[in-house]
Amino acid sequence: MVPEDLFSLALGLVPPWLVDDVTFQVEEKRLDLHINFPKGSRFACPVCGEECPVHDTREHTWRHMDFFQHEAYLHARVPRVMCPEHGVHQIPVPWAREGSRFTLLFEALIMTLVREMPVLTVARLVGETDTLLWRVIDHYVPEARTRVDMANVHAVGVDETSSRRGHDYITLFVDLNARRLLFATPGKDAKTFEKFSEDLQAHGG
Repeated sequence: MVPEDLFSLALGLVPPWLVDDVTFQVEEKRLDLHINFPKGSRFACPVCGEECPVHDTREHTWRHMDFFQHEAYLHARVPRVMCPEHGVHQIPVPWAREGSRFTLLFEALIMTLVREMPVLTVARLVGETDTLLWRVIDHYVPEARTRVDMANVHAVGVDETSSRRGHDYITLFVDLNARRLLFATPGKDAKTFEKFSEDLQAHGG
């Protein structure tokens, strides 16, 4: 089996997507995987799901999980389809969310690491800026919080802390029974309790 086929399998690609070129840069410790599709391929309209012809393509690049000591990047011509009912739309790709510079697997790695260490430390570890990592966090955390259930919260502990002595206070609200953080907000005055009360009720508490 040729390397292109192996990487297609490793990435979980399904037709018409396939890896058609693999480039190792030994000195730069970099692996580039180029994803393509055969001429004449059709893709589902993201609005109605109808199989449509490709209107045009746009080049995109995503950072992927490292391949041993090599930084790995995916490159693809992402199609826009021409739907007879809904017009021209760019299709979503299965390996990354729309607007992200990282693959889903790389984002999963980021979210796993930031649970255990500071964001800046993770950024240095993976070789990206903390600003880009915060964009990933800011996408997934609000989404995850929509599924939080606080109906069984009965005892709440409150604490305040600051990132520097006397500056930038945040107030933390903790479920004392489940030992989990419920809510965190800037400040340390009565308004922080109002914000927590609203959030608690919004999540069934």
